[in-house]
Amino acid sequence: MIPVYEPWVGNEEAEAVKQAVLNGELSGLFGKSLPTFEREFARLIGCRHGIAVTSGTTALHLAVAASHFPPGSEILLSASTNIATALAIVHNNLIPVPVDSEPQSWNLNPDLVESLITPKTRAIMPVHLFGYPAQMDKICATAEKYKLVVIEDCAEAHGATWRGKMVGSWGDMGCFSFLANKILTTGEGGMILTNNDSLAEEMRLLRNMAFKQPRFVHDEAGYNFRMTGYQAAMGLVQLSRFAEVLRRKRQIADWYRENLEGVAGVTLFSECREGRHVYWVYGVLVESGQDRDSVMAWLRQAGVETRNFFHPMNLQPCFQTIRECSSVRCPVAEDLWNRGFYLPSGPNLTEAQTKEIAGLLAKAVQMVAKA
Repeated sequence: MIPVYEPWVGNEEAEAVKQAVLNGELSGLFGKSLPTFEREFARLIGCRHGIAVTSGTTALHLAVAASHFPPGSEILLSASTNIATALAIVHNNLIPVPVDSEPQSWNLNPDLVESLITPKTRAIMPVHLFGYPAQMDKICATAEKYKLVVIEDCAEAHGATWRGKMVGSWGDMGCFSFLANKILTTGEGGMILTNNDSLAEEMRLLRNMAFKQPRFVHDEAGYNFRMTGYQAAMGLVQLSRFAEVLRRKRQIADWYRENLEGVAGVTLFSECREGRHVYWVYGVLVESGQDRDSVMAWLRQAGVETRNFFHPMNLQPCFQTIRECSSVRCPVAEDLWNRGFYLPSGPNLTEAQTKEIAGLLAKAVQMVAKA
């Protein structure tokens, strides 16, 4: 079975983790690895501050929490995203309002944002879906017009750029995931980046249960969202090969495109002409009316693991009681859910494997259409 994703980790990461453990870096409170990782990753993306946390989900949660929006406030978010984006909103007693996707990039459609803004709207959370950068110039211009906070969900887009600027550095805060299947990994883990000194200070306070002096007297209800030192040590090794990982990801996308262009019944990623798409995964759509699940099942039988796209936020069963969420129509995101899936995309995938997968996909679409 060719797995849908396999991280590039090896002896260097193992040795770095071992040394960090031996140095007593068991918690994020001790040692040099964690502050070094925060500093170096923030520098890479182009921000002043990095706040490492336990996951991409808690990164989003902490970014929202540090903004101190009134309960019941609304946050606009991409309709097509991992549910973690919306969970950061609802677990802070706020209301997620989905924005439908663009047909080309599959990202939040910036032309729809203004029509969904109400007096309760406080922020926009665009997602750079599958590594394709969202149109951050338009999103930030709308946010500035209405005095909204911008929190970027960059979990899938380490190193992506829009108009020459790194994603994660456009908004007030940028949130990254270092899960095992992400472009950079620490196993679990995440980070928030910001250029805002006061936000950085607040997030560092909240991630450590809001400890101040005198100790054990807490002015705020914080969280234990600390990354460990040995995870950060692994992250530093991952940073050392970051450029090569990005090169491989884009090479894999080129191989897929070469082998899938012209295949009947399959729509590929659109080109990103104003930015750098980092292809966290390589997504495809089957044509309307085609049985996507049967195509995926056929590929699995042939030894190729795939994964379907995200269930749109307006259709999530757990959000159906939130009228502001469930009542928004998102036809493009719903269509992506019905027709989309992604192919194996790990950085160690070979040209021969991508050619084999492309051939099997073409056959799967043909066989399912005949059935």
